[in-house]
Amino acid sequence: MIGAILGDIIGSPYEFDRGNKSKDFPLFSKYSTFTDDTVMTIAVCRAFLDVKPDASDDVILKSVEENLRKFGKMYPNAGYGGMFRKWLVNPKMKAYNSYGNGSAMRVSSVAWLFDNIEDVRNAARLSALVTHNHTEGIKGAEAVASAIFLARTGHSKAEIKEYIEREFRYALNRTCDEIRPNYCHTETCMETVPEAITAFLEGENFEDVIRNAVSLGGDCDTLTAIAGSIAEGFYGITDELKEECRKRLPEPLLAVLDEFIYSIVPK
Repeated sequence: MIGAILGDIIGSPYEFDRGNKSKDFPLFSKYSTFTDDTVMTIAVCRAFLDVKPDASDDVILKSVEENLRKFGKMYPNAGYGGMFRKWLVNPKMKAYNSYGNGSAMRVSSVAWLFDNIEDVRNAARLSALVTHNHTEGIKGAEAVASAIFLARTGHSKAEIKEYIEREFRYALNRTCDEIRPNYCHTETCMETVPEAITAFLEGENFEDVIRNAVSLGGDCDTLTAIAGSIAEGFYGITDELKEECRKRLPEPLLAVLDEFIYSIVPK
């Protein structure tokens, strides 16, 4: 989950195609800050930490909705999309059939909180359903969570690629060099998740994955959050980068992150 947050922070200055599509850029600057991607990632994590391991789907859905609203209201200016902002302020508003990439950028914690890919995929589906109940929104969340789970459980990049292509029918045949020239800002799962996975597949280490993702442009913080979440599972993250992440988060978000880390450490 730290990988997703780092990706969000590092990608934030370059969102809305503000970068120059280069891998040569400072990882951190005074403009590097968390956005809605981090807030919602923490919210989903809190939702699953709040329920018992054998909780029913209805209980999980209720917890996800409550925590998305709770953390969204705590950080109302984090940069939410228009429809999600309407959902946040209207407690009676239901899921709005979104296939936006928000479902994919906030899902990373479930890939660490469950011990088999079936449970991971179900948790990812539930995390999406409260807002992003379009089939593509659910698919994006499940695909990212699956990639993280496979990465953290010792699978090769070839195995991860094969699973994602087979199970989710995402085309992963383009290289970053082929994507980069014509790629521009988009907020759909269909045009974010495959690109983020490709950035991961081509990366040589965690930082290289991050640089690949930023260099593609587009919805850079979300793209990089997704790529970073997978890269963390595969490569891990240095203590220096973890500290850079921590010092940019307020205490309420840090508290959830610390509880999450404690919960996944073998006892």
